[in-house]
Amino acid sequence: MKIWCEAAVVDGRIVDRVEVEITDGRFRSVAVDVDPSPGADRRNGVTLPGLANAHSHAFHRVLRGRTQADRGSFWAWRDIMYSVAERLDPDSYRRLARAVFAEMACAGITAVGEFHYVHHQPDGTPYNEANAMGLALVEAAAEAGIRITLLDTIYQHGGLDAGGHRPVEGAQIRYRDTTVDGWRHRIDALSGAIRSYDHAIVGAAVHSVRAVDEHGILAAGRWASDNDAVLHAHVSEQPAENAACQAHYGVTPTEHLGQQLLGPWFTAVHGTHLSPADVKAYGSTRTNVCFCPTTERDLGDGIGPSTALVEAGASLCLGSDSHAVIDVLEEARLVELHERLRSLTRGSHRSGDLLAMATTVGHRSLAWFDAGTIAVGQRADLVTVDVDSIRTAGTVDRSGPDTLAALLFAASAADVTDVVIDGRRVVADRRHMTVDVVTELVAALQELTDDR
Repeated sequence: MKIWCEAAVVDGRIVDRVEVEITDGRFRSVAVDVDPSPGADRRNGVTLPGLANAHSHAFHRVLRGRTQADRGSFWAWRDIMYSVAERLDPDSYRRLARAVFAEMACAGITAVGEFHYVHHQPDGTPYNEANAMGLALVEAAAEAGIRITLLDTIYQHGGLDAGGHRPVEGAQIRYRDTTVDGWRHRIDALSGAIRSYDHAIVGAAVHSVRAVDEHGILAAGRWASDNDAVLHAHVSEQPAENAACQAHYGVTPTEHLGQQLLGPWFTAVHGTHLSPADVKAYGSTRTNVCFCPTTERDLGDGIGPSTALVEAGASLCLGSDSHAVIDVLEEARLVELHERLRSLTRGSHRSGDLLAMATTVGHRSLAWFDAGTIAVGQRADLVTVDVDSIRTAGTVDRSGPDTLAALLFAASAADVTDVVIDGRRVVADRRHMTVDVVTELVAALQELTDDR
């Protein structure tokens, strides 16, 4: 299959008249400044590499627009989120996640990191198939046509205060494996079950220092190391988390995780409230930090130190987290725009660096090392963006000084017209090829919010 692009991002810059040949889901050739071959599919606009969503909780999509009526904090929002988690079962989760992942595909997302912790039945009893919920997510991704890194999350405790870890309660009972060995056996089985899948990878996750103690943190680190897998963790999303960790352990969450966990295989999610020493630790170890700006603004979490992290040597990637918005282009530009609000300075992050956060770094954090660029041998992901829409018309001028910046700061997910993932056309003319996204979203959300 050959696809001719009016313009595309190759080697980090937008170039005109690009034709790619795709064989077995990978780029076989990439030619620049060429006429289209006979029979080649044509893409107008600017074509980007596939976008990566490095942090997702699929079931949080239910909360979009439903938590805005009252004042409150992250902790009040969390109570509503728990009530949704209590209603999920493997079948409803698969149907909801299929619609959410298809929405992601329509936004140009070709791989998702699903931070998965709703493991068991509502009373905490394992399903007959211990990984029924995780496998439902893997199946949903396949049906939506995107790749998934299922970040199976260890969750032991209900919180942390100066006196130590508190027991789980309410919906948290579903999240907890009764022992660390139990979690390890379950993730081993999950990894074995999907080993042959081309669209799925298993990684590990530590929910947070609030929910996982030292033994669990070390076990997750060992599992990731033994299995050559990535490891993610929520870190310093809230000042209250930092205060609790400091009160009980006498250190920040980053310090408690320990230098032995940090490195290119580890991704700290949020990193909103970091000390200078934390920033230095992430930079010196070349750790990834996943910013989720649309969620962090929605929940009133705060603004993370993006410039300080990059200058220290850390790599930034992006996630839609709670799915208040599913738009990686928006996440990318908000890294820069939030930094402007914090520093009163424009231009801290260059457009090429913002694109890397959305593509190469994000894919790398999910262990899709062969994705995120339009280059020979890479997975054939293509995301075409309309440059003649209401948002982009007259703005994205390819003769301008920084066309990529114009695109990143003007376009949105609504401007994605066509998406190819692993050589398969998943979105055409803004419509998913196999999923009626709107109908399925409405049905899934109604099922999980109907009080009858």
